[in-house]
Order: sequence, then C-alpha cells, then structure tokens
Amino acid sequence: MKTFRFVLSLSISLALGIALNTKIGSIPPLGKFLSPFHGFWQNAENNKIDIESISIDENLKDSVNVYFDELLIPHVFANNEQDLFFTQGYITAYHRLWQMEFQLYSAAGRLAEILGPKIGNTSIIDVDRQMRRIGLMYGAQKSEELFKKEEPEVYALIEAYTAGVNTYIEDISYADLPIEYKLLNYEPEPWTPLKCFLLISNMNNMLSRDERDLEHTNALKKWGREVFDILYPERPDIVDPVIPIGTAFNFDPIVVEKPDVKFPIEFTDPFISKPNPDNGSNSFVVNGNKTANGRVILANEPDLGLNLPSIWYIMQLHAPSINTMGATLPGGPGVIIGFNDSIAWGNTNAKRDLVDWYYIQFKDENREEYLYNGNWVPTKKVIEEIKASGSFSYYDTIIYTHHGPVVYDRNFTSSKSEITNLAMKWTAHEGSKEIKALYLGNKAQNYEEFVEAFSYFSGPPQNYSFASVSGDIAIWVNGKFPVKWEEQGKFLMDGSNIDHEWKAYVPYSHNLHVKNPSQNFVSSANQHPADTLYPYYQYDYYYEHYRGRRINDRLRVLDNIGVDDIMNLQHDNFNYNAFEALPMMLDSLDSASFTDLEWSYYNKLRNWDYFNNPDLQAPSIYEEWWKKLNSKLWDEIDSSEVRVYRPNWYTTVNILKTNPDFFMIDNQQTTIKESAGDLFRLTFKESISSLEEYLTTEGNSIQWYEYKNTTIRHLLRINAFSKGNVKIGGNRSIVNAASSSHGPSWRMVVELGDGEVNAWGVYPGSQTGNPGNPMYGHMINDWASGEYYKLLFKKSFAPSDDEVVHNITLKSDQ
Repeated sequence: MKTFRFVLSLSISLALGIALNTKIGSIPPLGKFLSPFHGFWQNAENNKIDIESISIDENLKDSVNVYFDELLIPHVFANNEQDLFFTQGYITAYHRLWQMEFQLYSAAGRLAEILGPKIGNTSIIDVDRQMRRIGLMYGAQKSEELFKKEEPEVYALIEAYTAGVNTYIEDISYADLPIEYKLLNYEPEPWTPLKCFLLISNMNNMLSRDERDLEHTNALKKWGREVFDILYPERPDIVDPVIPIGTAFNFDPIVVEKPDVKFPIEFTDPFISKPNPDNGSNSFVVNGNKTANGRVILANEPDLGLNLPSIWYIMQLHAPSINTMGATLPGGPGVIIGFNDSIAWGNTNAKRDLVDWYYIQFKDENREEYLYNGNWVPTKKVIEEIKASGSFSYYDTIIYTHHGPVVYDRNFTSSKSEITNLAMKWTAHEGSKEIKALYLGNKAQNYEEFVEAFSYFSGPPQNYSFASVSGDIAIWVNGKFPVKWEEQGKFLMDGSNIDHEWKAYVPYSHNLHVKNPSQNFVSSANQHPADTLYPYYQYDYYYEHYRGRRINDRLRVLDNIGVDDIMNLQHDNFNYNAFEALPMMLDSLDSASFTDLEWSYYNKLRNWDYFNNPDLQAPSIYEEWWKKLNSKLWDEIDSSEVRVYRPNWYTTVNILKTNPDFFMIDNQQTTIKESAGDLFRLTFKESISSLEEYLTTEGNSIQWYEYKNTTIRHLLRINAFSKGNVKIGGNRSIVNAASSSHGPSWRMVVELGDGEVNAWGVYPGSQTGNPGNPMYGHMINDWASGEYYKLLFKKSFAPSDDEVVHNITLKSDQ
C-alpha cells in the first residue's frame, strides 16, 4: 500500500512538475524514465533496505561486516582502517549518492551541466560563475596538494573512501540510480579525493564566508561614523561569551599596531549571494557536579538548512584502532560530530570575520600586473570553462592576486559600483588539514589527544565542546584566525598598501579555551567568544545575542541534571527577543480606543509567557507585529540605493528603548516625523489586519506551527519529496531554532562516566535519501515532538542480534 501511494503521488507530482516546474530542469527521455523495468518505478521500495553482500576484487585487504539497526544506521566493523573508510564510502553512496554529488556540483560551479544555462529568470551560468569566483575549488586544490605532500597516510584513507564510493558507482545500474538522476537525465561520474576536500570548502562557504565589509563601507559613506556606530555596534553590554567572563589569559600575545590608514570609502554593489546568517548551533556540557548521577553530559545541535536528503548521515565506524559513532557528512570520511569509547565532542560555528575585501589597481587594461607596496606584481589568469547541458560552454577569466581571486571586475560587476576590481582574501583559500583533525579526533582517548587532534582544524572555525568518561569538560575555539588591528577588514581595504595586509595568525595555544571551569558547565551558541580581557581583536558582524544567554541562564540555575533535562533545554522555546521587546511595544498602545478585535489580540499577547510553543497563537501575532515594525522602522535601509543591511534584533530593541529621537524612527511614507510609539501603534493595527486577511483563506490558522510552516525541503524543491507544516515550536534566535526552513539539523546527547558511554540522537529526515523508501523522512515527527532514539553503540555485533535488521559482508577476493 505504501508503494502504491508513493507511485500515485509521484506520478501526479511529476506530471505537473515536468509540465510546470522549471526547477526540475529539462525533461528526461520519457521512454527510459517511465520504463517499469528501469525508470522511476524502480525507486519505489517495499523493503526499507535491500543492499546485498558483494565480493571486492581489489581495494579491500580483508572482509568487512556491516550491521544495520532499525534506524538504518550502519555499524561498520573492519579489521583495518583502509577497509573501514572504503566501506564508509561504499555504504554512504548506497544511501546518499545523488546528494553527495549534487552538493559538490554546486560547490564546484557546475550546476549548469545538469540544470542547463537558465531556469526561469535565473541564470545558472551566473550562479556557477559566482562559485568559481569565490574560490571553493581553489581552496580544495591547495588542501589536496598539502595532504599529498605532508599527510600521505591520511591521504591514503581518503583514497580508500573514494575507492568505496567508486565501487558502488561502478556496480549500480540505471534502474537503481536515485530518482533525481532520472529526473535530471544524467548519471554519476567517478568520485575523486579532491571532492572530499571540496566538501570542506563547501562547509567553509556555509559557515565562514559571511561578512558585510562592503555594506559597511557603503553605510559609512552614506551616513557617517556616528550613525554607523549606532546601527552596527561591536559589543553590547549584555554579552555572555563562550569563554566565561574573567577567564585569565596567560600568554604574551602577538601585537599589531593600528597604522594610520585611510580606507577606500567608495560605493560598491556586493551582489554575490550570502550564506544564511542563522547558520550556527548550540552546544553545552555539564560536569558531574551538576548532574544527578555524577556523570558528564554533552549536547549538540547544528542549526542549518532543513533539507531532504538530510545534511547528516549517522554511522558507527569500528576497527582495532578506532571505534566512533555520530554524524558524518556524505562525501567525506570520518565522523564530524559524535563520540567514541572515551570522549564526546560537538561544535558550533565560531563566528569571526575571516573574509576581507581589497581594492586592486591594475597597471593597464591587460590586467597582467597590479600595484602592491610600490611595485607592480604579476597576476595569474585562470580561464574557467562552464559547460551548460545540451547547449554551449561559457568561458570566464578570473584574475588572481596574492590576496586572492578578483571576484568583482569589469566582467562581473554592477552599475551601482563606483569602483570595481575587488579581491577576496579568505582563510578558506589556504591549504588546511581538517580531515586529519577529524581522523585524529575520532580516535582521541582523552583531553590531551583531543587538543592535539583539533590543532589541525583551520576552518570553518568551530567552538569544539568536549566531555570525557574521566569527568573532564572543556571548550576550544578552534580555527585559523588572522591577527588584526582594530577594525581591520571591517571595511574595504587598499590592496596596494602593505599596512592593510594580514601580518600573522593567532598561535594555536592562544586560541580561546577553558577546561573544567568553576561554573561546572561550558556552552556556545555563536555569541561573542570572550570578554575584553582577551588580547586579540574579536569581530563579526552577526554575533548571536539570545540563544547563548538563554542556555547560560538555565544552566546556572539547574542542578541534579539528568539526560531528560538536557533534552528539554535543546527544545526550549523561550523567546528572549519578545521578552525584551514586547512589554515596551504593548505599553505604548492606546487601549482606550481598542475595538473588540484589538482587545482579543492584545490580551493574547499580554497573557503570553514568551514561549513559542507550537499550538499557541501569541507567537504568530508577535512575529507578524515584529516583522511589520521592522519594515516601517528600517524603510530607509530597505529602500537604499546602495546595499546596506538592517541592524540585528538586539540592536533594534536597544535603539527603540534608548534612542527615541534617532532619525530612522520614522515612516518614510508619511510627511510627519513619527515616534517609536507611533510606529508601535500603526504596526499593531496593520498586523491585525494582515492576520485577519490571512485567516480568510480556508484552512489557514495562526497556531504558531501552522503559521510558521516549518518545511523540510527536498534539495530540488519538489513538493512530493518534501515535508511541510511540521508541528514544531521555536524560531530563529530561540534555543529550539526551528524557523520555516532552517533549524536543528542533528540533535545529539551523550552521557559519559563510570566507564560507559550512552548516546541519543535524532534529525529531521532519514538515513535513506530515496523518496520511494518506506523509511524516507521517518524521523521528522519524532524530531519535532522532542523524541530521541537511543543510539546503538557496541564493540561487537552478530547477525543474530535482535537490534540488527539487515547485515552484509564486503568480501575481499585478495
């Protein structure tokens, strides 16, 4: 019956999709696509797993056993590390081949090869040009070269992973290809080690590329320094940083003096797309002094895009030298977030400004030399061929300087820019050893080995939380951070001036860290990393101001903590923004003139406890009011002829409370100067009208989960492959950070002590990436309702074990 419903739903959606949905791309050959023996029908599965044992002619030294539990988590047991990582590649490809490849087509700037040159009004060629110009492949190539030269043993394991993926690709028939290949009419190409490094570059793209340097330059020129500092302050008074306030730093820092420099203050148009600024995470660890049983508990949830197939793939990897389990990234070896027999680790994005922009002065139109430190220095030209499916090739010449690629030039610019030739300097362009860090971290047995392992982790910078069976807890801010003078890189810089150059990197031992603090917990949620005692300049345009405070507020008062308490904190729906803004907004209203309808809305907000629970209406009312208020308040920014951006939510509330005469507290659509109270009253009425109109559509509701409509979207945005209207609370800037399309992509809780490791996890998806599999997306409802699965972590398995639903052997013919 499940197979029939899938085929019926898919048939209808494909008929409409092929006819109407241009996002699917060109129509595949219909005879082959519709064939009952080879086409999409073959993707409808009655069995939740059908992989079989095989014999491997080469690449395997010994046989490998793989046991699948009821969640379809594979537990890989090998006799050596090469076979272990070969099998990881093979099994991951079985469940996630299309996802692995598609995400790296995007990162490599190759989407036009499968989607064609244009979809609707969107130029896929220009999308690919952007990805080529920001240099993800450039950084990946440098990392591969570094591993070949300096890390041959780890590189051999990457080659083993690659061989495993390719063995699966070589064995798969068209009938068994994931349905997305059939929809887009292409087939998988051979995997390469370079793609594993490109996966790391893609992580950097999501988590370390975000910045607003050029927007800052525009704002500074447009409004001046006083207004700029009001809109974009660096450090509010309420900072509750990752490293506890008052932590001593016992080292002699590298000192860089701020030179007497002048920034190039010119308008530019930074039109390349930005990563989602909400990409982040929550992680916290409590030690035995705060738990009921004396064990330590670590919790982690990376808040990322909510996609199907899911970002993460869960595995256990076991060999004589390693036994680890957790979330892997399809396309790369090892475990990213997880645990082993002795330790557990999690991470959150360690926000820091790691991208700087430099204005480049070329000698002439040939662009073969550029000015630097009084000399003309040679450039390097790279001609990128962008192939478009069924069409043509587009050639794009990218100029490289020692700063990095010239992203904006005469061939890639906007009429709104007063200057062009802007080079991008980014730590992700430099060769790095994250795969080695993860490999050693998966094997680490104690704090010292954990610290040594992640000394190789350059980016994207992460706050790595740590717990061990011996009772230690810790957090390290790991990454490669340039030593900057104050405001270096906050604005466009002069690429010819050596004083604007990065001079050094923060030594690893100077990176922020704390072990076993007196508060008995550590936490991170993308907030400021430290207080002002830390001697290095800390800056990012978008530190989080709510989640970290809420987590720390709760951990400070909780005692006798159990695993359930930690899980409840991961699902905490308290809206700190509303808590600080709503009383001010409500107090400004003139209740004497309220209609009955306005009283109804007012009372729902006044009686609200600030928790964004899924069944409540008050969160929806507040959300609508807050959005309309921000639109009226920041209309000068939204309508600006040059790109600038709105202040963050905390700054917005602070301006409304402390700076009522600020010139932007006004509605540009009227001739009078409004006050904050005027805007509150106007937008309250507008919000009610908007919600009432929304409710006139049959089926619409302002219960929070329905109004928010959290949706786990398929990567191709095919509705039949997606799950919408998920019943979950929270929102951005709430600990339970589930917004409409973004949120907790993996939740993990690990308890360690008394020689034991117990772990629980859940994520919004499934191990299988096949929409026709009965297990597709099966964890979504449990994820939304706060349920967890106990993770099966054993030192040995047998095919007869009750927990094993399927097992295979990869047999070596050697």
